[in-house]
Amino acid sequence: MLILLRRRAVSSVIPLLVVVLGVFFLARLTGDPANLYLPLSATPEMRAEFAARNGFDEPLITQFGDYLAQVARLDFGESLRTAQPASEAVLRAFPATIQLAGWTMLLSIVGAVAIGSLAAYRPNSAMDRVASLLSSTAASVPDFWFAIMGVLVFAVTLGWLPTSGTSGAAAWVLPVATLFIRPFGVLVQVVRGAMVTALSAPYVKVARSKGASEARVVFGHALRNAAAPALTVAGDLAVGLVNGAVVVETVFGWPGIGKLMIDSVLQRDFAVLQAAVLLTALVIFALNILVDLCHALLDPRVRQPAAA
Repeated sequence: MLILLRRRAVSSVIPLLVVVLGVFFLARLTGDPANLYLPLSATPEMRAEFAARNGFDEPLITQFGDYLAQVARLDFGESLRTAQPASEAVLRAFPATIQLAGWTMLLSIVGAVAIGSLAAYRPNSAMDRVASLLSSTAASVPDFWFAIMGVLVFAVTLGWLPTSGTSGAAAWVLPVATLFIRPFGVLVQVVRGAMVTALSAPYVKVARSKGASEARVVFGHALRNAAAPALTVAGDLAVGLVNGAVVVETVFGWPGIGKLMIDSVLQRDFAVLQAAVLLTALVIFALNILVDLCHALLDPRVRQPAAA
């Protein structure tokens, strides 16, 4: 297990460096921050002083080297907008994204396991057909379309829910529902397919012949063996939730890391944008490693090549 963990951690280093390199240079393509932070009447001397004060007067490759040296010291620079450490802004925003993604993923898994297991228990039944139809529809709905329609119907037309904010349970409904629908639809299909295969396996027949209850057969035997593929897909969907939160947080004004990234791009706040992307990438890589470890615990075949 430790060998597997070490290999996955080492293999994540190069993609992480690519992410850091990409966001550093792509952020500079948004324009010169001096155009936003200096008045229109700013003289060339004022622009030169602004560039020198923020390190923009050096060649890009030199700036990138200085940035890597700062990151190695856990120094992510200061925000151009607030003059505060960029890491503080990111750490303030990230818990809101984690809470939103965490609750969404928990509800998606619980709902998908229940619906997928019931649909697989009686294949081709009315329950199975309805679950397949609803899950296929849910998996195909784009997040941004559902978010806009949710605001239009439930916030603007009916006035039942707020359009933004985080205070009160009502403020969570539209953001969670928007992020929930696609993972739920995908997981129902995965759980249903894995459970159909598991329920027809010989060990299930043996368990039934020994007098095991149907609940124990379904949730104790079949679901445990169907959990490995579902867990892998759930891990990928969890990563997608962190990325997809950018759209949802922007639409609903959710004060998370996604909205912070968009605001940083618009404000050309390079330090905050770089810190936000770096932290998001680290969390995504950590989630991928965690999923691999959980998969290895559920499926011994995954551990054997790594232990050889």
